[in-house]
Amino acid sequence: MQWDSRAKIIFKQNWNDYHLFRIETPKIAVEARPGQFLMVRVSDTPYPLLRRPISIHSRERNALEIFFQVAGQGTALLSRKKEGETLDIIGPLGKEFIPDWEHLGIAYLIGGGRGIAPLYFLGKELKKLGAKVHVLYGGKTLADLPVKEKFKKAGLGMTCSTDDGSFGFHGFVTDLLENEIQKTTPQILFICGPNSMMKKAAELAAAHKIPARISLESMMGCGFGACWGCVKRIKKSDNGKWRKICEDGPVFWAEEIIWEEAE
Repeated sequence: MQWDSRAKIIFKQNWNDYHLFRIETPKIAVEARPGQFLMVRVSDTPYPLLRRPISIHSRERNALEIFFQVAGQGTALLSRKKEGETLDIIGPLGKEFIPDWEHLGIAYLIGGGRGIAPLYFLGKELKKLGAKVHVLYGGKTLADLPVKEKFKKAGLGMTCSTDDGSFGFHGFVTDLLENEIQKTTPQILFICGPNSMMKKAAELAAAHKIPARISLESMMGCGFGACWGCVKRIKKSDNGKWRKICEDGPVFWAEEIIWEEAE
């Protein structure tokens, strides 16, 4: 974990409420792994007091990219930052996506809305490890799929879905997942998105006996386990103790998550 109070924004791209920043931060970039996140200070003023947890979207040499959607005052303030400005960030934090397996085989990456954020970094790293990667990217409308071309340019196979049928498969991304599993059964799933979507994807994984790694979202006070502000009930070798999403996660095996508490 590193602290960089002068991480410079060297590139910015916007799509309505969605934003991508490339941030120059060599010390943090060299340590970053897919599934980890940054704690970002969104304002130079005392309010909002707390940093915001933002997934690491990509690593590009000495820089990291973050991709986020405006969801409240904190991310709205962050979205107004300009190229050339600096951010105060802490990271990389949390556990990574990729399990310690010798062979990964076929991997499906399922992202809903802004949940697609950590899957680009993950997809590129899985590809380097020899996995066959296919990304399922879902949104309410076409406007909620702003980075789909970026995945394709990286050579990552992708199928999109929209709830309203404005692009790709007409329906939820979990319906698309169910269809894709009928065609080809993957060796592992990686999932990030709204809790209702992840719960349904976990149920499909269990029904088809497919291991699944899931990244949970949570409000966080510190990001490194000191404040106990992001606890959820997670099963390990017990019936489900309260565990810190920031420190023990944010990535867990699907069968470890008690979904009634995660919603």
